[in-house]
Parts: sequence; C-alpha cells; structure tokens
Amino acid sequence: MSTPKPIKKNNNQPQRPGPRSPHSSQAKTTTKPNPVPDTGDKPYGLVPLSTKVHREHPAKQNRDAGQDRFRDDLISGKLYITLTAQTSTFVASGVVAMGRDVNFKVDLVKTAVHQRNTLIIPGSSLKGVIRSAYEALTRSCLCKTKANLKKTPDYIECKIDARKKKFDVCPACRVFGAMGWQGLVSFQDSKGQVISNNVEFMPSLYGPKPENPMYENSGKVAGRKFYYHGVKAVTSKKTPDGKNKKGIDAQKAQQGYIFKTVIQFKNLTEAELGTLFVILGQDDAHKIALKVGGGKPIGMGSLVAAVDALEKPGSPRDRYTRYTLPESDRPTGEALRNYMQAAIAKAHQDLIQKQQLEELARILAWPTQRTAPEDMY
Repeated sequence: MSTPKPIKKNNNQPQRPGPRSPHSSQAKTTTKPNPVPDTGDKPYGLVPLSTKVHREHPAKQNRDAGQDRFRDDLISGKLYITLTAQTSTFVASGVVAMGRDVNFKVDLVKTAVHQRNTLIIPGSSLKGVIRSAYEALTRSCLCKTKANLKKTPDYIECKIDARKKKFDVCPACRVFGAMGWQGLVSFQDSKGQVISNNVEFMPSLYGPKPENPMYENSGKVAGRKFYYHGVKAVTSKKTPDGKNKKGIDAQKAQQGYIFKTVIQFKNLTEAELGTLFVILGQDDAHKIALKVGGGKPIGMGSLVAAVDALEKPGSPRDRYTRYTLPESDRPTGEALRNYMQAAIAKAHQDLIQKQQLEELARILAWPTQRTAPEDMY
C-alpha cells in the first residue's frame, strides 16, 4: 500500500476564522460609537447602528451541520407565548368590506386577519417585529431596507453565495434566515382566544418621508426606526380644533385581548436564546413591549409578551421516543424564570450591544406615560 502524500497548505488562501463571540477581544472594535439621533417630538426614535457588522459561518463550530440535524452543543425546542394587547391592535387582511356583509354596524370596515371570528397575528408579522429588534440589538446587517447604503456598505444585506465562496452571515441572519440560509426559528400564527367584534375608527396616516435629513448622519444611515408606545391609541374622529379627520373604521383587537402562539427554534446558542427573551420583555432591567400591526404612530399595536413555558429536550432522541417529557425538559414558573435570566445574562455578555439596548429599551419601554399624537406630527 502506498503511503499517502502530505497535504500542502496554501498559505495564500485566507483561512476561515474559528468561532468567537462578537464581544470577544478579537471581535471588539475601538471605533467610536455612533451618536443617538435626535427625532424631536416625533412618535418614533432611531436606534443607532452598531459600529461594525459581525459575520461568521452560520453553522458555527461544526460547519458541516446546518438544519439537517439537532446538535448536542446547541439548544432546540419551543417557546409557548401569550401576547396581551395593551392598546387596540390591527393587522390588516387587505380587505375593505361593507359593514353589513361582515355583521358590523358601520358603512365600510377594514377587516383584520381572522379565523373563525377570532383575530390572528400571522407568524410572519410577529417574526418581522422580533427580527427588527434582534437586528438592532446585535451587530447585524440592515435587511430589507429602502435606505441608501452606498455610504454604509458594511451593513448591506447578508447573502450566501456558494459559487463565490461567501458563507458568512450576521447574528440576525443566522437566527432568522438569509438568502441561501434557512432560519433557525419559526413562528406559528398568534391566535386570539375569544371572538372579537370590536370596531373602532382609525385615522388616515401619513407615509414615511425617507428624504428627511434626520434619517441620515453625514450621509450615512442614522439608525433603525422604532415607534414609541402610547398610553392609549388615538380613535377620535375629530382633531383637537374640532375638524373632522379622514379615516375608516377598522376591526381591532381591543385592550386586554389575548393571543397565544408557539415559537419553535433549533440549534441556538444560549446567548441567541437569551436575546429572544430580552426582546420578549423578560429582562427585568429592560422591560419592553412589542409593536405589531398598523397604526403604530397613533399608539396602536402595543403587546406585552409572557413566556408560559419552554420545551427544550435534553436529548432529541428522547423527544421522539417518549410520549411525555421530564419536568427538567419543560420548565415553568420559577425554574423557567431562572433559566431565562441565565440565558439573558449570557446574551448581555456575548451578543447584545449595550448602547443599542439602552436606546431600544427607552423607545419600547412599557409601561409608559407617553401620549400618542392626535394631529399632525
């Protein structure tokens, strides 16, 4: 048998860096933090971009493994979530109907997404809301934006291109997906728990003005836009000076309406799971609520999330060979709280950017004393 020849290393070929935390000494940058944009009395704020996007191979340590197997060194499971509307919430179906055709005592009504007379928040809608916050908190790209990135090329959307040997993606694209990489989290539709026949007036809103100079800082993108919560949504048909507002009646989830959903995840690190907990408002030091659906500038769409249970099989094989899971694999109550706080601490250490967290928590803070604008803003 012939002796195999040793493989020669090509020193000119760039070597893929090993796995590291975005907060490790190799990943940290000494660049001065981006300034926090001033949006004045607008009903929104801008979270400054991180100083640099961090990209690495999405499969991390074991780069031969993607979604084709459950990895013992990462976490897979489900989150059982309850969403409670703090202000009226509206996710449009795209259909405007005559009131009598849908059993409402109004002339015209914008209908919400619903199923068997209970309201629905599509999984894609909730995923987009949580992804936006995840991008803001981590050193991630600007995905699906109309902003001009010519002077901010580092933030261009991640795309995997095997032909060009481009495999690296940012933290948000690893978890939620990118062109050529299937995401590691999936969102079921959030289903209302009772029949809703609530209809309220919804004023017409102004379109965004991307040419507004406040969106730029020295020609670069100033930050990511998030709307403040309001104590209550604006539903008045009159302006403060008594004039009639333009608008239409809409089918809404009223304050206190409850949705339930399940988020399934696979092969996440503890820090990635902890970042999801922060966005879901489980960080005691940064209590926030989500903003979902239409009417965000006028205080609509504020939802508080509660994590009811976590299912994380210690062994994927056990999960599919048993009818029930042991209690240690489905923590609730105090055990769940302790697990979440440990994961949140890991997220602060390894993934979340402090400046961005403080600003996002300021904008999305709940409860709030802010009032939504009744007139032009």
